[in-house]
Amino acid sequence: MQIRQADQDMQTSLRGIAKKAKKDPKHRFGNLYGLLNEKNLCESFPKLNRKAAPGVDSVDYETFGAKLDENIEEIVEALKAGRYKAKLVRRGYIPKAGGRRPLGILVIGDKVVQSAAAEILCAIYEQDFLPCSHGYRRGKGPQRAALELSQRLHRGRFGWIIDADIRGFFDNIDHDWLIRMLEQRIDDGAFLGLIRKWLKAGILEEDGRVIYPVTGTPQGGVVSAVLANIYLHYALDLWFEKIVKPRCRGDVCLMRFADDFVCCFQYHKDAKRFYDVLNKRMGKFKLELSQEKTLKIKFTRFETENNNSFTFLGFEYRWGVGRTGKPLVKMRTSKKKFRAAIAAILKWIKKERSKLGTAALFTKLKQKLQGHWNYYGVSGNYEMLDRLYRQVRRIMYKWLNRRSQRKSCNWSGFNEMLIHFNTPSPRIIGYWE
Repeated sequence: MQIRQADQDMQTSLRGIAKKAKKDPKHRFGNLYGLLNEKNLCESFPKLNRKAAPGVDSVDYETFGAKLDENIEEIVEALKAGRYKAKLVRRGYIPKAGGRRPLGILVIGDKVVQSAAAEILCAIYEQDFLPCSHGYRRGKGPQRAALELSQRLHRGRFGWIIDADIRGFFDNIDHDWLIRMLEQRIDDGAFLGLIRKWLKAGILEEDGRVIYPVTGTPQGGVVSAVLANIYLHYALDLWFEKIVKPRCRGDVCLMRFADDFVCCFQYHKDAKRFYDVLNKRMGKFKLELSQEKTLKIKFTRFETENNNSFTFLGFEYRWGVGRTGKPLVKMRTSKKKFRAAIAAILKWIKKERSKLGTAALFTKLKQKLQGHWNYYGVSGNYEMLDRLYRQVRRIMYKWLNRRSQRKSCNWSGFNEMLIHFNTPSPRIIGYWE
């Protein structure tokens, strides 16, 4: 009952903030710090990921929740007395193509406070964010952004694409600029001071070194996603909408998911002018474009055989010819993501084939394949889905038969297992709206 009542109180407050933010785009909100009370923090706790790795204090979700009231009360007392300090952020790494991606792993107490603060920031800035921004927003997502870009390209009059990549975005967000941006909407020194503490929190590396960052916000931090969106809202989105678009002769379009964005232009002159000033604009906010990954390409329905393509959110885009003989923007899984998916399946089955039983292996395989179909199962991408499915079948067949010296199954028996365990075959799920 306590958490349910807290949920109602928090949602009422957030609705009021959102309503005021939408009504008055220049209003600066005060007394946000006061919303970080026992009721609201208790309501934030169940929203955390139960299976997330623990922070530097080794306290996991279940352990923290066992003494929830006591832990929340201690945090709130520290907040009220001004004694709250952000704990060290443990640095973790997840594999990615060409290296490892760093993640910030917070202690549960900091996650709870950041979750509540993120809800407050979202209530304010959801009213300000432009439709081109899709990252980490409710009701949006990467597949929706990818499909919307395909639709805009197909129905628009664009001929040129700027495919941009910001080098180490989360590590290079300038703290002073971010605070100045937040001050446009927030008039609460204590709340801003709390955000400063999170930005300056020490990072514990795997080798035991502690680094105190001068720039950046930990990727994976609860509040980092909305802070990153706010940063690029001012640095890129508003500039594109208010300055770039009115100065272009033809149609233009921006599509952004977090720090990954694509700009479309009807005329080469507009695209070139934007390309020439983009790095300077990013430099103003202490960001840098990756020169080898930022491309200007010709992309037009009138040249369907030039093989020009670009990638966005794991999809490759190119002009082709549809079944009716008319030009069509085709989306398919990018080569990089396709190879990564195959490599991940191979690594998994080699590691787990002797640890798990057949039923458990196929249950896990179903989850992996269904997750892939759910994202990459867009109209026109069936061929790549089928290629992945066929390769996964060969990998599974090979390594299941290597669990012992005795062969586990032949192809006929393996296909019967696929049917028996309801292994999902390729399926198109995503379409233009």
